[in-house]
Amino acid sequence: MKQAFLSALAVAFTIPLLAQTSAEPPVSDSVSVNYVMIPFTALGPKGAPITDLRERDVTLLIDGRPVAVDLFEKSLNAPVSFSILLDGSGSMALAGKLPAARAAVQALIDNRKKGDEYALFMFDDREVHELVPFTQDGSKILVGLEAVKPWGKTAFFDALAKLPQRDELGKNPSRAIILVSDGIDNNSRLTRLQLAAKLEGVTIPIYALAPRDPQITRVKGRKVTQELSDEEVLAEVASSTGGKMFLGTKPQHFQSAIKSLNGDLRAQYLIGFPPTGRGAVRYRRITLKTADRVRTVRVRAGYNGTEPPTLSATQKPKRNTKKGS
Repeated sequence: MKQAFLSALAVAFTIPLLAQTSAEPPVSDSVSVNYVMIPFTALGPKGAPITDLRERDVTLLIDGRPVAVDLFEKSLNAPVSFSILLDGSGSMALAGKLPAARAAVQALIDNRKKGDEYALFMFDDREVHELVPFTQDGSKILVGLEAVKPWGKTAFFDALAKLPQRDELGKNPSRAIILVSDGIDNNSRLTRLQLAAKLEGVTIPIYALAPRDPQITRVKGRKVTQELSDEEVLAEVASSTGGKMFLGTKPQHFQSAIKSLNGDLRAQYLIGFPPTGRGAVRYRRITLKTADRVRTVRVRAGYNGTEPPTLSATQKPKRNTKKGS
């Protein structure tokens, strides 16, 4: 693993725009980067991770142009740094959401592997608070979780925009944010469009665990009340970062969810390149071309930076194009 690259990494993603009523322009920041490292997961026809891809099976394209990469690695059982981001707002005190949130975190801890580490953050209507710094002792996370008392309004968009910086999210190369929230917002200054722009600097997948019974079907168009969960928002945040959303209220629901996300995170590839420094610092879209047996690639949408090193015409292989899902 090229550890030096991790400290220089600051690539970006965007979240697909959700339904808007505000015409307010989104917030936008430009970030120049020294190295772009792109984690991705390759899935087969039935959704199982494919773990035997070789470098020649994958071509990276930026804005549709093949890129010369100098890093291609895979991890099948690597330790993961989990940043648990817990919603501590008042709506989490309703309809059994907090006990469900505790069950979700318990399931994560129960499935730990050697080298895994965890940190616990809580957000309310104003700030993101670190409750427990990174530790390999899962019991400290559970103790910190018991001290959480939901209160106040819900500024979900504002709080999510204040995610910890990349270099604060653990020491392991494989990292994930575990967002435990109902997704409800009733007090944010940011719009959904602005949230999407603010999150462009986040470089690791977000897995959302929503405290809602998966057997209950939400009626489309029904207003989201405090007792419900806005899974549409959570699904958008998760899928656009290369993560997933899961619903649950019981330990068995979350055991299945944790097994799924562990399969993704521990069967992950890393592909990377140094930008050339030429051209404007702007948003550039990521696409992967892969072997035919790959049906789906889970990868973030793009990065902010200068031009990538492109392949010459004689170096361009022919493979199926797979955009992130």
